[in-house]
Amino acid sequence: MSGERTTVGLDVHARSIAAEAVDWSTGQVFSDTLVPDHETVLGWLARLPGPVAVTYEAGPTGFGLARALQAARVRCVVVAPSKLERPPGDRVKTDRRDARRLCRLLHIGEIDDAGAVRVPSQVQEDARDLVRAREAARADLMRARHRLSKLLLRHGIVYSGGQAWTGAHEAWLRRQRFDRPGTRAAFEEYFDAVLSVTARRDRLDHAIAVTAALEPWAPIVARLGAIRGVATLTGLGLAVEIGDWTRFTGASIGAYVGLVPSESSSGASRSQGPITKTGNTHARRLLVEAAWHHQKPLRPAGKTVAARRAALPPAVRARGEDADRRLHYRWTTMTRRHKRPPIIAVAVARELAGWCWSLATMDT
Repeated sequence: MSGERTTVGLDVHARSIAAEAVDWSTGQVFSDTLVPDHETVLGWLARLPGPVAVTYEAGPTGFGLARALQAARVRCVVVAPSKLERPPGDRVKTDRRDARRLCRLLHIGEIDDAGAVRVPSQVQEDARDLVRAREAARADLMRARHRLSKLLLRHGIVYSGGQAWTGAHEAWLRRQRFDRPGTRAAFEEYFDAVLSVTARRDRLDHAIAVTAALEPWAPIVARLGAIRGVATLTGLGLAVEIGDWTRFTGASIGAYVGLVPSESSSGASRSQGPITKTGNTHARRLLVEAAWHHQKPLRPAGKTVAARRAALPPAVRARGEDADRRLHYRWTTMTRRHKRPPIIAVAVARELAGWCWSLATMDT
C-alpha cells in the first residue's frame, strides 16, 4: 500500500484534467476539473492533506507534468495504459471514473514505481524527438517514392538502368516527359515531393551525426557501433529509446522491446505464439533492421566499420566481433532448419538486443 496519506488520480487530456483524490486517514474525497497548467495542478495538490502521491496514464501530453511534480518533490507514477486491467463487467467509462480508479489502484499498491513508465530526461527526450523525426522522414520518403514509381508504372515506364533511387536514376527521372497536362503536373508534384523529403532526411541525418558525437550519447553510440549493422543512426536510436540500460539484463531486454514469444499455458499444456510486440516499437524496428545485416557472410570489415572499430578499446572491439560471429551463426543454423527469413530476423534481433545491452553496460 501507498505510504502517503492522500493519493491522487489524474485523467489528463489536452484541454482538461479530471482529478480525484482520497484522504485515506479520514475517507474524504476531493474532486475537481483542472486546466492543464502545471502551476494550477500544483496549487490544487498543495491544498490536499499531505503527503501526497499522484498517478496518471502515459499519453500524448508527454511528461512535462511528471517533471513538474518531481521538481516539487511530489511522488508521481506514470503508468502505461496497457498495464491497467479493466473488469469485464465495467461498461461505464468516464474521465472521473478513470481518475478515481487510478487513485485507488495507487493506494492499494497495484501501481508502483517498479512497473511505472520511466520518465525521460529533457536531454533524452530532445534526442528522441530528433530520432523519431528522422523515422517519420524515412516513412514519408518511402511513400513519396512509391507514389512516383507507381505513377510511372501505370504509364508503362520502368527504370532498368540499375539500382533505383541513385544519381543515375534521378537523372533518368528528369528526362521523362508527358504530353497530357494532368499526368505532367502529377509527375512533377510527386518528383518534387521525393526531392523535398530526401533533403529533409539528409538534414536530419546530419543533425543526428552531430548529436551522436556529444555527451552523453557519444560513448554508448561508439560501443554499439562495434556490432555489424549498428551505425550512428541505429546506435543513437537505441540509446535514446532504451535510456537506462541498467534497468535490464541480457535476458530481460528482449521482453522490453516485444521480441519474445507470446505464451498461453495451463497445467501441462504450453502453447507459444507470435512475438508479443509490446514495449518500445521504435527500438524493436531498429533491432530487426540491424539483424538483417547478419544474413550476409562474414567478411573482413570494410573501411567504414574498420575505422569505427579502430577507435574502440580492445575489449569492446572483441565483444563486437564475438557478436558478429554468434549472430551470423544463429542465422545460418536457423536457415538450415528451413526457417523463413522474417522469423530468423526476429530471433536474431532478440539476441542482438542482448549483445547491445552487453556493450552498453560494459563501463558499469
